[in-house]
Formats: sequence, C-alpha cells, structure tokens
Amino acid sequence: MTNDLFSATKGAGQNSGYQPLAARLRPADLQSYAGQSHLLAPGKPLRESIDRRQLHSMIFWGPPGVGKTTLARIAAEAADAHFLQISAVLSGVKEIREAIAQARQHKSSGRDTVLFVDEVHRFNKSQQDAFLPYVEDGTVIFVGATTENPSFELNNALLSRTRVYKLRSLEISELVGVLKRGMDELGDAAQASQHCLELIATQADGDARRSINLLELAADLADDGEITEQTLEEVLQASLRRFDKGGDLFYDQISALHKAVRGSSADGALYWFCRMLDGGCDPLYIARRVVRMASEDVGNADPRALSISLDAWQVQERLGSPEGELAVAQAIIYLACAAKSNAVYNAYNQAVAVIGAGDSHEVPLHLKNAPTSLMKDMDYGAEYRYAHDEEGGYAAGESYLPEALKDQQFYHPVDRGLEKKIQDKLRYLRERDKSSTIRRYD
Repeated sequence: MTNDLFSATKGAGQNSGYQPLAARLRPADLQSYAGQSHLLAPGKPLRESIDRRQLHSMIFWGPPGVGKTTLARIAAEAADAHFLQISAVLSGVKEIREAIAQARQHKSSGRDTVLFVDEVHRFNKSQQDAFLPYVEDGTVIFVGATTENPSFELNNALLSRTRVYKLRSLEISELVGVLKRGMDELGDAAQASQHCLELIATQADGDARRSINLLELAADLADDGEITEQTLEEVLQASLRRFDKGGDLFYDQISALHKAVRGSSADGALYWFCRMLDGGCDPLYIARRVVRMASEDVGNADPRALSISLDAWQVQERLGSPEGELAVAQAIIYLACAAKSNAVYNAYNQAVAVIGAGDSHEVPLHLKNAPTSLMKDMDYGAEYRYAHDEEGGYAAGESYLPEALKDQQFYHPVDRGLEKKIQDKLRYLRERDKSSTIRRYD
C-alpha cells in the first residue's frame, strides 16, 4: 500500500529517494482516512461493504483532493483484491484490454481485481461501453472517479451497473487534522501554531492534497523550521493577505457577499466577489453559492434570477477565466438589484420540519393512482376531481394534503415583485375554496 494517498506507513523504498509529504501521508486504512463520515461511519452501506470485504462496482464523485483514489485502494486492500489503476486521460481501448487481461489472470487464481479508472468522465461512449461485459461477468470490480456529475457524463448502461457515492470537500477541522499528521511526519523539522494550520486549511478550500502541499512548501521556506504568518504570506502570496488580515477569513467573505446580495447592495456584492477572486477562491465555488442565493433570497419574487445564476455557472464552467467571472458578476449584480423574497426558503424549511416532527401520513385515497382493477375496488382515486374539467381549471374546495394537515400553509408569498401577483392569486383561490359547496374534508 505504499502508493496510497496520504499513507503514513514507511516502506523500504521510501529511503531510495525523495517522496513528497502527500505521498508519505497516504492512509492505509479507514482509521487514518480523513473525511467522508457520511459514507464511512459505522453502519453506512459503503463502510459495511468494505468491512465485509464484499465490494461492488461504484463511482466516486467529488472535487479534487478529497481521497477518491485513496478510498479505492483502501477498499481493494480490505477485500484482498488486486488493484489496477488507469487514467482516462492517458488510456484508450488498448490499455483497457491489457487491464482486463491482467484481471482475468488474477480471476483464474481466485483473486478479484479492482479496476480503478481516474477521471472516468473523460472516456467516450465506446470506451465506457468496453467495460460493461467485464463488469457484468465479474471479471473486474469497476471503480471510477470523477469530478463531474456522473448523470451527465457517464452512459446510462455503465451507471446502471454501478453505485454512485458523492464525496464531499473536507471541513476545516478535518483538514487541520490532516495537517497535524503532516507536522508529526515532519517532526522537529517544522513547527506551526494552530492558527497557521487553520490558515492553510482555509486556503486549501476542502482539498487535502493541496493543504499538505502548502504545508510542505511552508516548511521548506520557514526560517529555523518555524512556520509563521509571514512564511505563509510568501507561500500564498496575495491570497493570505486577502483572506486573513483584519480577521476576514474565507467564510466571512462569502458571508459578506451573500448578505450584500440579500441587502440589495450591488456595489458591496461586487466588492466581496472581487475580493474572493483576488484571494484565489475558485470561481466555480462562488457560482454555486450564487445559485443558492437566487433561491434563498430572491425566490419567486423574480424567478429569472435562478436561470440567470445557472447560466452564469455554465459560462464559468465552459469558458473559464476571465470570461466566466464576468458572467458571474452579472448574475450577482442582477440578484442584488432584484426584488427579494425568502418565502420559498421559509416554506421549504417549514415543510421539512413538519415532516420530520410528525407522523408519516398516508396518501389520501383520492390522490392515489389506480392502474389495476384491484386498486379501483379499494377506492384508489375515488372522487378525484380533474382540475381541467372544473371552472377556471381549479377544483374549488379540493385538498391535496393529508386530512391531518388540511389547514397547513407553508408558502406565504411577499408583496414584492412577481410574488405579489402569486400572493393575489393564492388569496383568490382560497376565497373560492371557502365559498365552494364541495369540501374534501368538511
């Protein structure tokens, strides 16, 4: 397991030449693996699969540096399976065939093979299809890694034969834990305060590999092995100055951006956006947050905000810098100037809370579909009112909630933007409900 990402074990070959700190810190087991507790906590399906040595074909989807390759190696080691790795960037059908030939050799001796394909989304349709027969007959246990949404980038045929696991960026605390392991590995060669480790973790933006590389570089530049804020300024250059001085750490700045948009300050929002870019923040991260702002703070007061935000995200993905940043800036300014409503945000949270705290109500009979005669005999769909056949296309007095929640109202539109018209329409429909002679539950 000497090739595992972040292994802390020292092999014989380690003394033969230089090894980056990230290579020396690669975990060899789940106990030393950082992050992904939503997948690897005791009782979770993936953890159970690894512990029971019963692997299945899977896709690891997540950002760079979160341990996709490492996790695949750990799983293979736990199952005593042969581990083969190919890169979709460097490999073609020839390399796939060679890997399959090796897997067959191991299969004949009774040993499974984990075939790990890095950046699997880079394979075209024919290359992806080349795996299918060997996944189906058990020649290989296929594990793919991708930073892109598999549902968009991978064939349905391949997806149907695998299980997708979403890996998350590491939290600051998890990155600090990784960095502390790095400090232990460096020993007396380097010292750093908790604050400096947190600065490195913040700058790494959820990427464990990047955090370790920054630590190693800082240790090389440190005078007498003492890593200080001045040392980090050299390593991070303008990034540290932008993110740290004045106490305005990364998440403070994204908070400032979000609040400026919410407060309809186009100038403030643009300032914090540019500050974050100048500090080295990934524009795609900001683009994702802008989409969140569109739903949380603008909502149905101006539904165009969501489309504009998604368009900006797509421009950033397709064109990169600097064209993409301009599109994101356009979206940010639009959101800041748009009418505001958090009614959808509040309605969603309230519905989640009610469901989480209450009973699991049955779907009312009139809302159930009845595709079979047995279901019809059981009154599935009985007395359902087809809204299109009713006056104005609205079945006045009908209810689409469980009877126990018949009077529940989650969505309360504000009197701004388009939502004012929505508010007026909902008020009109409720008046029709009150005056209707047909009432579902009364």
